[in-house]
Formats: sequence, structure tokens, C-alpha cells
Amino acid sequence: MGGNSPCASCKLLRRRCAKDCIFAPYFPSDDPHKFAIVHKELPIHQRADAVSSLVYEANARVRDPVYGCVGAISYLQNQVSQLQMQLAVAQAEILCIQMQNEPVVMPTPQMDDPDDARSSSSSFLHPNNLPQYLNFASSSNVIHDSLKREHFWRHYILSNITT
Repeated sequence: MGGNSPCASCKLLRRRCAKDCIFAPYFPSDDPHKFAIVHKELPIHQRADAVSSLVYEANARVRDPVYGCVGAISYLQNQVSQLQMQLAVAQAEILCIQMQNEPVVMPTPQMDDPDDARSSSSSFLHPNNLPQYLNFASSSNVIHDSLKREHFWRHYILSNITT
């Protein structure tokens, strides 16, 4: 109680304000609107939630005097971010395994007509008749494809982390 004037809580509730009133430090008589917001403007059905929130925040402040419940919220947000990253990596690995397990279609070599007199074993080995997977000139395509896959995975993982 500040001087002879009752605190805002006791004044609004029209009761005698004791010398050791627990509300006096928080609801001074010169700021009656502060208690009115808590008492009158908070709907009755939300008051239990408000008290639970005060108790939670007080417990968090006891556990962490510096950050209180903000420290707990920050910790949980960090944990969610880490789990989202782990999920994105796992999804990327699953997709990679699925792509590796897809059947590979190999081109079949074109055989010359055996009845053709010009046909011989040497014509089968002609560079134009070799399957593409044996053509060393196409190795740059393999490297290019693997780089495209790597770019795809990097983009896929990063887009899933930020969402």
C-alpha cells in the first residue's frame, strides 16, 4: 500500500488494502487501469488460461532466471529446425535410393542382317554400332547427369529445410 491510498486491485474490488498486500507492488494506486485490464477486461472463460500462463512463466523463470520461458521457446524452435533438417535429409536419401532402384534401360545393339553378304563380325564392332553405354564420348553426359542430380538434391534439401 503506497501511503494511505489502497492499491488499484483493492480499490477496484472495494476491500481494505493491507500493509503487506501482495498486489500493491504490481498494481499501484496511481495506475488503476493496469488491474482493470486483468480483472474486468479478461473474459471469465480465459482467466484460468491466464493463471496457467502466469504459473508456467513463473516456473520457467525459476528454472532459467535470465531467459525464462523465452529460453524454453528458443530451445524448442531450435529442436524443430534440427528435426526438419533431419527429415529433409531422410526424404532425400529415400528419393535417391528409389532412383537408384529404378530399372535402367540399356540400349540394344543393332545387328546386321545375317543373310547380308556384307555383314561380318567387324561391322558389329563398328563405332556406329556400339551401344551408347560403351561409347566413351558419352561419359561427359554421365558426369553432367550426376552434377544435375547433385544440384537437384541440394535444391530439394534446402527448399525443405526453409519450409
